[in-house]
Amino acid sequence: MLNRMYRSTVLGVATQKPIEQLVRSRAWSVAQRFVAGESSATAIAAAQELAADGILSNLDLLGEFVNSVETANEFAEKILAIQNEAAAAGVLPYVSIKLSSVGQGQMVQNGEDLGYLNARRIVGNARALGGFVCLDMEDHPRVDQTLAQFRALVAEFGNNTVGTVLQSYLYRSDADRAGLDNLHPNLRIVKGAYLEPESVAMPAKSDVDASYRRLVYAHMKAGNYVNVATHDDSIIDDVKMFVLSHGIPKDKFEFQMLYGIRRDLQKKLATEGFTVRVYLPYGRDWYAYFSRRIAERPANVMFVLRGMLKG
Repeated sequence: MLNRMYRSTVLGVATQKPIEQLVRSRAWSVAQRFVAGESSATAIAAAQELAADGILSNLDLLGEFVNSVETANEFAEKILAIQNEAAAAGVLPYVSIKLSSVGQGQMVQNGEDLGYLNARRIVGNARALGGFVCLDMEDHPRVDQTLAQFRALVAEFGNNTVGTVLQSYLYRSDADRAGLDNLHPNLRIVKGAYLEPESVAMPAKSDVDASYRRLVYAHMKAGNYVNVATHDDSIIDDVKMFVLSHGIPKDKFEFQMLYGIRRDLQKKLATEGFTVRVYLPYGRDWYAYFSRRIAERPANVMFVLRGMLKG
């Protein structure tokens, strides 16, 4: 409960324009710990640096809740561009997209959802390049539409080209996972970073953690590919024991972590022979993402304040 109160307070403060302006002007040097620069070039360079340590990347152009057709299409073009740039640089074009960023919810003249149309272009390009697209999950009102569009994309492009995310703090996620089993989907399991009402999301960390383990284990036992996205040492250790005791091969799952967090653990897991992929965000629209990272741990606030005081 205290963790929820802390997160609610930080995210509430972060929405205030004077705070945003202050952080944007004073904290970019700090934000660079979590964000791989503002351009595709800096993101690809960061991916190449990770690759030197045997760590894969998941490129994510930051931006969400785009509210015009023109901006959504421009955003989609930027994602298509970094897919091509990454492939040309010898980096696997594995990207994450928020469907809201490419127009989800905006209907175009033919009555189709713009987010879905742009996602088809991006996933189609990924298949042509031998890459992959993960459809990020956003706040709870978008879950149904995202899962429906994910189903349609898997039907067209296959589960080796497109995956999606389930959030363990949502009560519905067990049923959502089971409902996707017929697709044998590639799923990224996260705890959840949005401020959700208690009517849809578990307020207690212990319940969220138990739900997380349950989702990962159930998806593994169903023979599906799982992205274990966590920095939680106890969960990582439990997953290691689970796969060993159930004979699950290392090529059926991977550990995923956030750029700039637990780099020591990322390297350690990679040297142990596990597949490790880092969620690598970049772009000028970094403030919302940065705010959610700060809201995750009280220690992150002190880290930011110290950096801002240094100027």
